[in-house]
Amino acid sequence: MKAIILAAGKGKRLRSEETHIPKAMRTAAGRPLISYVMETIGFIDKKDTVIVVGFEKEKIMEAFPDMSFAVQSEQLGTGHAALCAKEFFEDYNGDVLIIAGDTPLILRSTAEKLYKYHTENKNDCTILSCPGEKGLCLGRIVRDEKGNVSEIVEHKECTPEQLEICEYNTATYIFNSKKLFPALEHIMTHNVKHEVYLTDVPELFLKGGHKVGAVMCDHDFEIFGVNTEEDLAKAEEVINRIKK
Repeated sequence: MKAIILAAGKGKRLRSEETHIPKAMRTAAGRPLISYVMETIGFIDKKDTVIVVGFEKEKIMEAFPDMSFAVQSEQLGTGHAALCAKEFFEDYNGDVLIIAGDTPLILRSTAEKLYKYHTENKNDCTILSCPGEKGLCLGRIVRDEKGNVSEIVEHKECTPEQLEICEYNTATYIFNSKKLFPALEHIMTHNVKHEVYLTDVPELFLKGGHKVGAVMCDHDFEIFGVNTEEDLAKAEEVINRIKK
């Protein structure tokens, strides 16, 4: 398996334009957030991992000179960011794990659980979901009466019934690479804003008859990414408690 780490984000609420530090390079417990993500997917060889960079990209590239990089020059969504790494997968016919560089709390055992579930169920797409308290402002995993994934719905688009769902999207996925990149290009071509999000892909897969599943984290803290100073403080507290 190969991997893509999405680390092109600016992090406006972290005052990145003032500090000139990309979000993935903000530190928690003395280390950049992205370094924890690298540990999470440490069962995948570094030579098979691509980091997508953008804002202040040189800072990430200089910090991890032994990694491969793709550049997202415009912020056009997470799906577009993954598409920027397409050249690294031209001759590859296998699975790709995609994870955000600002999610330091996902455990390696959870990523391995995701991979095992994906392969055992022969999925084309597997979403890592997470339990959480009711009412979080995060995307919901919607399942049908048989328990199969039917869609991912963003918080602001949820119906009152969907707001009751307490299974959330962690924005971590495994995709069949040969199906992923054509799907991203299709969405890009048919989207007038040219903004593409990875949450668009499972829906397209389902419409195309591809197999989509979701497996849940064991710990609710794993769901949280870092978007604010408060998030950063919370991440540091969890890291000191769990990962040290």
